[in-house]
Parts: sequence; C-alpha cells; structure tokens
Amino acid sequence: MKLSTKARYGMRALVDLARHYENGPVALKDIAERQGLSKKYLEHIVASLRAAGFVLALPGAHGGHVLAKPPAEIQVSEVLKVLEGSLAPAECLEHPECCDRTSFCVTRDLWEELHQAMARVLEATTLQDLVERERQKAQKREAMYYI
Repeated sequence: MKLSTKARYGMRALVDLARHYENGPVALKDIAERQGLSKKYLEHIVASLRAAGFVLALPGAHGGHVLAKPPAEIQVSEVLKVLEGSLAPAECLEHPECCDRTSFCVTRDLWEELHQAMARVLEATTLQDLVERERQKAQKREAMYYI
C-alpha cells in the first residue's frame, strides 16, 4: 500500500504546524518553504484539513494557520482517513459483498491482520508523538555533526 502525496505532504504540514503550535499562526508560504512543497498544492491540502476541522485559518496581518486542537489530541489515523480515505489494503475488507470468496479466503484474513496492525500504530500515534520523534532525530543529527 502506498500513501498519496496528498497524505504524505499533509502529514508534513501538520507536523510543522504542531512544531509551531505554541508560537501562534503560521503562514502557508513558510510551511511550504520549510517542507519543500508547492504552496499552491499545500493550499489545496490545507483546505481539506480545514474542512475536516484539523486546521483553522486566522485572517489578518498576523494571521495564518493553526491546529484546531493541541497536537497531542490529533491522531495520525484521523488525519490519514481525511487525506487518504480508506486505508484498507483490499476492497473486500470494507465491502465483503464484492467477492464470493470472503467467507473462506485466507488471503483476506492476511489483509485483515495487516489492516488491524496499521490501525493500531496509526491510532496510537499523535502529532505530538511525531514532533517528539523529530526532536530526537534532530538531537542525534547535531550530535553526529560534532563528532
């Protein structure tokens, strides 16, 4: 299973907003520059995130975008459902009626196990968790620089 660029870029933008959560609104052009993304494509992605209630747009000279709630309260699974839709690796998991082999198909069982494992990881991970991981990686990178 591959995630779309919309999902990957959307997650990068949200982690950026989470990193700057305490500092107030962030301009999309700044996120686009830091993340190496097209501002126009980012605007499209953020529109979806606003519609889903993850992001707020604040107007004015000192406006920009902020997370609608604290990073620790936003699960990665919720975001990916909005940006990607279903994360089921096979159609038969969501629509068993699409296949007459559903009741005895062993590969469907495997796809179900894979789906459940992904769901557990994504539900257990918040934007705050990703910010913390990013900080840890930055510390390791800085430590290696000084060696």
